[in-house]
This record gives sequence, C-alpha cells and structure tokens, in this order.
Amino acid sequence: MRIAIAGGTGTVGRHIVSAVRAQGDEPVVLSRARGVDIESGAGLEKALAGVDAVIDAYGPATSSAVESMRRFRAATDHLLAAERSSGVRHHVALSIVGARQIDAGYYRGKRVQEDLVSSSYPSSGVGWSILRTTQFHEFAQQMVGRMSFGPLVAVPTMLAQPVAASEVAAALASLAAGPPRGLAPDFAGPRVERMPDMVRRYLSAIGRPAVVVPVALPGRFGRSLRDGSLLPAADAVLGTVAFDDWRRTVRSVGSI
Repeated sequence: MRIAIAGGTGTVGRHIVSAVRAQGDEPVVLSRARGVDIESGAGLEKALAGVDAVIDAYGPATSSAVESMRRFRAATDHLLAAERSSGVRHHVALSIVGARQIDAGYYRGKRVQEDLVSSSYPSSGVGWSILRTTQFHEFAQQMVGRMSFGPLVAVPTMLAQPVAASEVAAALASLAAGPPRGLAPDFAGPRVERMPDMVRRYLSAIGRPAVVVPVALPGRFGRSLRDGSLLPAADAVLGTVAFDDWRRTVRSVGSI
C-alpha cells in the first residue's frame, strides 16, 4: 500500500519513512521541497492520488498557543479535505501525551488537531487513528540547542517518560497499515526521567562542558510539567529503548 507522511523530513518523520519501507509499503513524503504545503493545501490532492493512508507527523516549530492552534487547524483541515477528495481511507495523527490536560502553548494546538480528526468521520468518509506519545529522547538535544546561554543551559523542571523516535515511527507505520483504531493506547519509553538529568547525561555523551540550570516554570503550565501530567496512562504501550541506550549512539550535536 501507499502511505503518505506529512512532516516526513522531521525528527520522527524520517524514521516513519524508513519504517514504512521496512514493512513493505511505499512511503510518499509530503513536503514543501516536493511541491506540497499542507498549511495552504497547495499540491496536496495531486500528492495523495493513489494513497491509501496518511500519517500526520507535522509539528510546527512554535510554543505560542495562538500560532500553534492556527497552524494545526490549517494543516489538519487541508489534509482531511484532500484525503476525502483523493479517496484516502485512513488518517493517522501523531499527538502528544498531555494534549487534553495541558491548556497552554503547543499542547493547545494538538488538542485542536485531535478534535478535528476525531470529529471528521463519518462526514469525511476517512477513518482515523490517534497515537499520543511522550517526548522523544531527542528532546534533550533540542533543549541544548534552544536554551544554551554561553556555558549555561536552562532546562525546565519536568517529569517525562521519553521514547525513541524510531519506535514511535514503527508504531505509526503499523497503525497506518491496519484498520482505523480511533484513540490508540499511549506510547511511551520504558522509564520515567527528570529532564535536567537527561540534559546533563546528553551533554556528557557529546563531551560538552556546560552547567545545567533547572528552571521551575510558573503557573498551571509549569506545575503540569512537574506533576506527572506528561506521563502516559496506565495502559500505555512501552518501548524498549531507554534514554541512556539512545544517548550512547550520539557522538556530537546533530548526529542522530
């Protein structure tokens, strides 16, 4: 079968392309470089011709709630409309644990995405599945890239149960190849971690001297990072690749 991947050049998207190929299916990458813009809808219908399922791993780089909601709404609306016109049978959305509990920032956009997908059938005729996952191991790397200030790295105080992007990709590819599941069980890594500790271990792995400064973010959002709101439900499916397994494969920033 042919499976299209929105966000197919991103952190998890690249792994999804490989996972789709590994299970014997044909990946179709939806990207601006290939003439497809999911936020505007340009090129979507043509790209989805003959596609059986779509995996939406698109993730706009923003922490603004307003911007996140706007961009997820635009992308999801255009994907669902193009799928309906092109005869796509299954829409698989990658979401995030905490999307329903945390009413702030990026999470508000994911809630909009979930609501649009879950309310689209039967009017669209496109069946759907949603897979919520925890943060990827690569999140520690992203923190270093975004929050470094000279010799200091500011890291939010938060509990996480990080998961390997490659294992998430395999789960999404498997979902797309099967019948629509609705809301699938959460998918998470094997152990609970503290984000500042993860960043310290990542820095050690790449041989970079830096001081990690834990920051307790204020308000309800900050509390939700610390109180376990980002941890998976009790019935979650757990991957096998722990954070320390992943960081042993890292030799330098960007060498994932």
